[in-house]
Amino acid sequence: MTIGNFDGLHLGHQSVINKLIQTGQQLNLPVLVVVFEPQPLEYFLNDKSPARLTRFREKIHHFSKFPIQQLVILPFNQMLANYDASTFIETLLVKQLNVKHIVIGHDFHFGKNRQGNFSLLKQKGKVFNFAVESTHAYEQQGQRISSTLVRNTLKKGALAQAKKMLGRDYSICGRIAHGDKRGRELGFPTANIQMFRQNSPISGVFAITMTGIDKKEYQGIANVGTRPTFNGGTKIILETHLFNFNQDIYGRYVEVHFKTKIRAEITFNNFSQLKKQITDDVLIVKQFFKKG
Repeated sequence: MTIGNFDGLHLGHQSVINKLIQTGQQLNLPVLVVVFEPQPLEYFLNDKSPARLTRFREKIHHFSKFPIQQLVILPFNQMLANYDASTFIETLLVKQLNVKHIVIGHDFHFGKNRQGNFSLLKQKGKVFNFAVESTHAYEQQGQRISSTLVRNTLKKGALAQAKKMLGRDYSICGRIAHGDKRGRELGFPTANIQMFRQNSPISGVFAITMTGIDKKEYQGIANVGTRPTFNGGTKIILETHLFNFNQDIYGRYVEVHFKTKIRAEITFNNFSQLKKQITDDVLIVKQFFKKG
């Protein structure tokens, strides 16, 4: 088994998972991943917590691509927050999960005040008969890949750089919902996706593709933000306009893949200015896809 937040499931996380799978096959043991929901920092900091890379369902979606037998979700609440490291090991890992081999990141900490670490797991392993294996930090060009680094990279709009760390395009999954039809009035009908996020690691206008409608990948343009021109307030919305597309997809669960950032979100004085800017943005995105 392994334990962690696995926010973003970047290449560093993937190296841990792949090592876990390899070890499980060698030992002929089922492979199990333990994650927390909400993530501990979200529990302690609420809306001041760092922007989450992957929501709960998105995380499950990414985990489903690996041959793991079980994904265990630990509800992070006051009781779990109060568990000291020894109680966490003895109650959860040994008594409830019957762990035989643990694979963790080299800097993993757990338990109240983050007192638990690799050294404590090794000590407890001798008592309760389980092995502990640490993985080395995953680096690219001498830089350790982490969720924080991916988050900061996305904030800068460096999507190509983020893709190298994730091993895939950064994406957001969600269900197509009815909006206020403003895009249709502007001549660019949009499919609005429910974000259910307190904050977002990305904002602005992007070239995107969408999957999940059928077996095709559709090209388009998207805006992630609060729509300040429409007095959007603080609610984050993902609006996508697909090119050469005219299907009813309300209620469909889709995945939006972000290819490159075109510009930041801007407040316009009137709808005429906004429509002109969208027209220009669409041309830029189409040219981006044309270049390949």
